Amino acid sequence: MRYKYKFQFDDGTEREFTASLDSRTLSLLSAPNPKKPEWTKLKYQQCENCPLSSDVEYCPVAVSLSGLVEEFKYSTSFDKTWVVVESSERTYAQETSVQNGLASLMGIFMVTSGCPILDKLRPMVRFHLPFATAMESIYRIVSMYLVSQFFRMKRGQAPDWSLDKLNELYKDVGKVNKGLWNRLSKASSFDANVNAVIVLNTFGDALRFSLKKDLDDLAPLFGDHTGPSL
Repeated sequence: MRYKYKFQFDDGTEREFTASLDSRTLSLLSAPNPKKPEWTKLKYQQCENCPLSSDVEYCPVAVSLSGLVEEFKYSTSFDKTWVVVESSERTYAQETSVQNGLASLMGIFMVTSGCPILDKLRPMVRFHLPFATAMESIYRIVSMYLVSQFFRMKRGQAPDWSLDKLNELYKDVGKVNKGLWNRLSKASSFDANVNAVIVLNTFGDALRFSLKKDLDDLAPLFGDHTGPSL
């Protein structure tokens, strides 16, 4: 499966990127650029919670993003662009800022790159929603997590219906985002790449805030309806 992103600018220029994924494992099959600059080395601004061993030379997230970072290192966050996203099921299009379009694309590469922490979010890529709002992202994340707990239960493992471990997971994701921000701030001349990571991190912050309030921002959507009873 694949997602193709096309950025179209007012001056007539276009930039196109394709994320090709294994349809079964959702692992990343190709990155925009196979080059491995210095800032992609694991020890370069390594995330404080990185579980990878010292014999791993390169950060998988950084390597997967290296082509994007190179293409947008001279772009500013609020440059306007028309972004067209093609998947096998449908096409999305929206006029937005570079940072928002880039954040949407970065999210695909990050969770499919092989990072042991971000790998836990990989199922969301199968139902990727470009340009998602904070509430849409919260709904998708919680839904994915609850489905994963259902399968834990089916395997005889203890499920986390209270979502406590989801909050812990996003604490770890926040640390990864911070580490990536440090990397990209050294690799980019302008702010589009760095602020795209900040956009992604704000979704995580919004989720954790919503969890703290027991998802009460979603509660009105359901009212007294809690699903079909048997």
